[in-house]
This record gives sequence, C-alpha cells and structure tokens, in this order.
Amino acid sequence: METTATILHADLDAFYASVEQMLNPSLRGQPIAVGGGVVLAASYEAKAFGVHGAMPGWRARELCPDLIFVDGHFSEYQRLGDAAIAVLNDFTPQVERISIDEAFADVAGCTHLFGSPAEIAATVRKRVRTELGLPISVGVARTKHLAKIASQVAKPDGLVVVDPATELEFLHALPVELMWGVGPVARARLAAIGVQTIGQLANTPGYSIERLLGRAASEKFAALAWNRDPREIATHRRAHSAGAQSALGRKPAQPRVFIPALRHLADRVASRLRAKSRVARTVTVRVRFADLHSVTRSVTLDAPTSATVILAEIAEELVRAALRDHPKERTISLLAVSTSQLAQAHDMQLDLPLGLADEGRRPGARRGIARFRADRAIDRIRDRFGWEAVGYGSVAMGLSRSVPDAFRELAEKEL
Repeated sequence: METTATILHADLDAFYASVEQMLNPSLRGQPIAVGGGVVLAASYEAKAFGVHGAMPGWRARELCPDLIFVDGHFSEYQRLGDAAIAVLNDFTPQVERISIDEAFADVAGCTHLFGSPAEIAATVRKRVRTELGLPISVGVARTKHLAKIASQVAKPDGLVVVDPATELEFLHALPVELMWGVGPVARARLAAIGVQTIGQLANTPGYSIERLLGRAASEKFAALAWNRDPREIATHRRAHSAGAQSALGRKPAQPRVFIPALRHLADRVASRLRAKSRVARTVTVRVRFADLHSVTRSVTLDAPTSATVILAEIAEELVRAALRDHPKERTISLLAVSTSQLAQAHDMQLDLPLGLADEGRRPGARRGIARFRADRAIDRIRDRFGWEAVGYGSVAMGLSRSVPDAFRELAEKEL
C-alpha cells in the first residue's frame, strides 16, 4: 500500500462562472449565473445566497435579487478546461481526467524532477492562475478518495495536503456529505440516525447503514470512511456506460414535456454509441421531482441496440412507469437517460419475421434495419455539416431549449 501522499485532485473553482468573470472583468465579485430558465452554474458570490446548478431561474432570482444571468461561452469552457488539464500533463503522464474541469494525477514518479507533491500542487495552481486567469483548488493525499475530499476542503482557490500520519483525524472530522457518492438522500437518511460526520459513519455498525442504504453502499462507505481506496490512476479508461441528462427547471410531469426531452437525450446517447461502434443492452432513466427526490427505472434488452428511436421509446415507457408509481408527483426538474452493459457492435444478424412482441426493437428485424439506416444517414449528414443540420422532427419541433445544446454536450461523459 502507498504510504506517501502523491495523488493530486485538481478542480477548477466554479468553473463556468469563473470563466465568465475572467472574460468580463466587470463581473468579478458579482453574483452571476450562467443560464436563464435554469441555472447551469453559479459563482461563489451567488452560491452564498443559496443559488446552485440545476435550480430554476425564478428561484435563483428570489434568493438573490441582484443575480446577473449571462450566456455561456461553451467553446471557451472546452478550451480552458483542456488547457488546465494540460498543465498537469506537463508534470506527469499519470493523469486521469474525470470531467471537463477536474482530474487526478499521480506524481510519485516525478518528485525528483519537480519537488515534493505539495510543491508540484502549488506550481500547478500558480500556472493555472497566471496562464489562464482561473482559480483552481488542489487536494493532495494518499488515495484518490481522500485527495478529492481534500480539494473540496481547499475550496475556493486553495491547497490542502493530507499527511498520511493524520489522515483519519482529518477525514473523520468532516461532514459525511463530502464523501464520494453521498448525495442529499443518503445524507438525510444518515442524519436521521445521528450520523453527520465521516467519523460517526466509520464507527456505526455496518448493519445499521445496510438497512438504510443497502449492502453495496454500506460496504463502499465503510471502506471509504476508513480511507481504504485501492483505486489507481486510470489514464485510459473504457467507459462501461453512456448517458446524458437535462435539467428542466420546474415543468409539469406531462408527455408534452418529457417526451421531447427524452427523444433529445436518446438522440445524444445513441449517436455517441454509434460513433464508437458500441451497442447497449441495459437502458436506465432517472426522474428528479421538484423536491429533488429522484427515482430510477431500468430494463435489460434481449438484443443490444444503439438506435435512437428504440432508446427513446424505451425511455418513455420507463418514465411513464416511474410516474405511475408516484401519482402524487406533478412536477419534474430533471430527466436522465443512460445505457450500460456496452458491447462492440458486430455485423447485424437478420431476424426472421416471427411476430415477436419486441420485433420492432430487434436490430435485425425489418423495422430495426430501417431505423438503423435512418440513424446512419443522419450520422453522415451531421459528420459533414454539424449536429444541427438534421435530426428527428419530433425532437426538433418539441424540445425545450432552456438548457443550450452546447452545455449538454460538455456535460455528457465521453465514451
């Protein structure tokens, strides 16, 4: 086991909002939000009023009457995010990027060239500030999980190095929601039994946590609470899933709202699967209601697919099922579609017309082949003329544009 703190987690602070303040100096020190109908990102000045991402614009204005909404410069986000990660690459090839604005790096092999891990982290922060004009927080620790927590403690614009000799003392004093994977629902359930710090979680019997969160989550959180995290830096990871989500604000849970959104998300996910010659066997949807409570539904297919219309139809059925199970919920704030159990797409095997119930969703059936040809035609046009050049009419006619496509593209994980 590694006994020295050599793993860095670098995370650009309030990234989208910070870019806007860098591009327009008059916005510095002001509460700003990127977006309009929905808050895509908020500056620290806005966060002080309780404004946060995915919040409806009207609610954000209630909390912060002086809030300034700005349009996003999405090409700048991509350029500056890439440039910041490139700074880490100047020190070590052991870099694992996990989003547009954050990455892990293991500097164990380059300390003889650039100094201690703490000195490397300080140099990274200085370069990002000097070269890009952006604040970045860095955590340094022995494990990935603790390094990520340290970077959150360092925010905004700070550096925290966790000494392995005192890492449990540091970790156990922190609130439990800083742990990777503890969201609002898990936090509330843990608080109900008096668990508010990571130390309290570490010392709570496993069966108590298992009753609240299930066996898998209980075992994971117990290990992380004692800083048992054997994961290494993965410089080349093959994705096991592909998904996209859409923050809707506060919209009625009606087909006229969720069907166009689901078709758009299915279009995004399916086109990315096809671009990588992948097919998916499991489809999952997540529905978040107005109170931020979320439910998920999934189905595993007999025949894996990457067809846009098939994914859209399945997602619609899953959302309808979720709404039937929660008849009192009238408002939805977010929809997500994801696919898993990915496999390499091979030559299509033709299916005989046997009249099976799912025949229209089998890639090798007559209808499935027609859908595949339509998808590939759309892919070729988009490759040549851009995404907006062509699409399915039901998507183009009905989709709410409260969240720009450029932001959706940046937020979606790459295969």
